[in-house]
Amino acid sequence: MTAPTKLPHSPADHPADALAGTPDAGSDGASGHLLHSPVIAWFDAHARDLPWRRPEAGAWGVMVSEFMLQQTPVNRVLPVYEQWLARWPRPADLAQEAPGEAVRAWGRLGYPRRALRLHGAAVAITERHGGDVPSDHAQLLALPGIGEYTAAAVASFAYGQRHAVLDTNVRRVLARAVTGVQYPPNATTAAERRLARALLPEDERTAARWAAASMELGALVCTAKNEACHRCPIAAQCAWRLAGKPEHDGPPRRGQTYAGTDRQVRGKLLAVLREAHGPVPQADLDRVWHEPVQRARALDGLVADGLVEPLPGGLYRLPLT
Repeated sequence: MTAPTKLPHSPADHPADALAGTPDAGSDGASGHLLHSPVIAWFDAHARDLPWRRPEAGAWGVMVSEFMLQQTPVNRVLPVYEQWLARWPRPADLAQEAPGEAVRAWGRLGYPRRALRLHGAAVAITERHGGDVPSDHAQLLALPGIGEYTAAAVASFAYGQRHAVLDTNVRRVLARAVTGVQYPPNATTAAERRLARALLPEDERTAARWAAASMELGALVCTAKNEACHRCPIAAQCAWRLAGKPEHDGPPRRGQTYAGTDRQVRGKLLAVLREAHGPVPQADLDRVWHEPVQRARALDGLVADGLVEPLPGGLYRLPLT
């Protein structure tokens, strides 16, 4: 995930020790000097021009992008993001619509519960904050559907604040450059959070720039596969590279499958409902998947998640409330 470009902006014998530092040593010690300047300079030269990075995107544009970019690549998000902001340029515009319209507009981005959560956040922003995305981190975290990562990302990317923004890309960069391992743990750990906080620049604007730059480095250069070390601005002090790139020896990496799963069935059922202009009979849904038990399970899951509303007479629609 990404950040607006409007924000400003000699290795030790053991690179991991030099880069990691400790929280007790201060958050802008040797580790920061080794990492911040080259990564931010690289970002200044190579950052992608993305709409949510432009000043006109504002905090709402940043928030929408963060919801959409969770587990979804940029090229799939771009057209939906543009359409979403054209239709709902402010939280209040979305809040006055039925939640089912958010699900409909979400299209095929996947994980459509994100659409409901974004709609819920828009309602709360409208009711609690006069329609403006709050800048206070605690208030962001209190919004429905906003977790630790999204609150930090919006506060940092939209408001230039100093927060550790730990997405998959940043975690991978820190795991390799500092810890010397190929991949971070499957779930974010307390140790990763401590390290990310220890590496934060003291200056707020520089910290926000660092968050965006390290994320972009993970997305474009320090990728999960086929990492481009020859293009990396910190390759010379990367602990993993200097150790000979040892292969991952932790728990197996979780792969994402789709074909034949309940996720695929849910997507097919939602596609029928998104394209319909009114309630849909059960028979229309039955035609999208051949296996009745899995189809029923997927439909029940959609109802339980609030993504589909059952009506009398065996009819279904996207939720109105």
